[in-house]
Amino acid sequence: MTGPSQQQWRRLSPRMLLVHPVHEVLRQIPVLIGSLVLGSATGNPMWTLIGIGAIVAYGMARWFTTTYRIGPDEVALRGGVLRRTELAVPRNRIRSVSTDARLLHRLLGLTVLQVSTGRTASGDTVFALDAVPAGDVPRLRAILLAGSLAPVAGGRVLARWQPSWLRYSPLTWTGLLMIVAALGVLAQTGVLTAARGWTWVRAGAGVAQTLGLLGTVVLAVVAVLAASVALSVAQSLLTYANLELRRDAEVLHLSHGLLRVREHTFDMRRLRGGTLREPLLVRLFGGARLDAVMTGVTGAGEASLLLPPCPRTTAQDVLTDLIARPDVVTGPLTPHGPAATRRRWTRAMAPPVAAVAGAVVWAVTTGVPVWVWPALAVLTVCSCALAVDRSRSLGHRSGGGWLVSRSGSLQRRRDCVAAAGIVGWTVRQTLPQRRAGVATLIAATAAGVKRYEVIDVPAADAWRIVATTSAWVGETGWARG
Repeated sequence: MTGPSQQQWRRLSPRMLLVHPVHEVLRQIPVLIGSLVLGSATGNPMWTLIGIGAIVAYGMARWFTTTYRIGPDEVALRGGVLRRTELAVPRNRIRSVSTDARLLHRLLGLTVLQVSTGRTASGDTVFALDAVPAGDVPRLRAILLAGSLAPVAGGRVLARWQPSWLRYSPLTWTGLLMIVAALGVLAQTGVLTAARGWTWVRAGAGVAQTLGLLGTVVLAVVAVLAASVALSVAQSLLTYANLELRRDAEVLHLSHGLLRVREHTFDMRRLRGGTLREPLLVRLFGGARLDAVMTGVTGAGEASLLLPPCPRTTAQDVLTDLIARPDVVTGPLTPHGPAATRRRWTRAMAPPVAAVAGAVVWAVTTGVPVWVWPALAVLTVCSCALAVDRSRSLGHRSGGGWLVSRSGSLQRRRDCVAAAGIVGWTVRQTLPQRRAGVATLIAATAAGVKRYEVIDVPAADAWRIVATTSAWVGETGWARG
């Protein structure tokens, strides 16, 4: 499938002459704001027009300077306006192919096709064809994945997005992070300083004086929370609406997005398990997120995501379908014993103990406000609940070709890793761990996040767990005790 025409240097779709300038303008908004401020300060609006013209010209130049080639052994990409670069990727190193179609791309029938080798890439090291006609994507995907992973008819849909999944969106930090990021951009561009003189800002200051400090704080918290919820739900809807996870023989195909459609194609032969992520609030409402543990796919962030926060049973069912081991996904785990439990309690109770000691010293010297003691009581209760939850969450399972590890409370996760994918082991003991008689096992693998930990297992059982999981450890005589 690599005929002469495919080995020639080719340009991207000329329709990108309409897309690149728009995206460059959006990307360079801080520069445009700076030119607008400069034009206002000097009384010369031409600075704004010059800024827009330069950005549009740069965007158009990107098309003329970008070419790609698909050869028998590698794919290559040339590009750059001010700095020319050439990126080549061996075809036998390609692990996945994904597509990303923003709204303007979709209106023009285009999509961005990105090739991944499993290594973290950014900037000039990202191999992305921005953009190719959407109709050419199936053919290009089949070529880049050597044809053996081309989707076949008769596949099964493992999961589809449901509107009810939006109830988990406000339970994450997404909205707050978006607000903080927006405030940071506004502060950097000087908008916040200029806003002090705006009429509605002065009106808000007057309302704050009327409400007083406590009323203003309460109103601000409510407003931020309401904005955070709205942003989180909107972001989740735009990102994950229409999600479909489908399996076609040895191909796992994921597509999602409302305005911006993204598609990812994974090789099931490289799947080494999965991770169920359960942040505290999401877990309290019966939700979980599913990530793939797969070679050639980064194990953190959106690259490994198979399902966003959704009902826990849905995530468990999908992982069970993928690895065909329900006992691994939902089976009971072996607890780590009293020593590990004591360490959970010691860490959880350290902050309230230190806070109470500080409050006592404060009360003896100058006196403390009345509200301090109820606040300390609340902190103590929360710390106790955290200790209990962390102790219950801690556990592992080994043998039968799989390693399962669960830990955490605020960010609980259950890692299910195939023993065949583990290439090395480390048994680590810090000084406090040696005194407590526990150890942390670290399984090294080429998949996912590359290392998976089993925290605070009894030190006497550490090498036995390793040998039970990986038979080659016992065969070489590395097992202890």
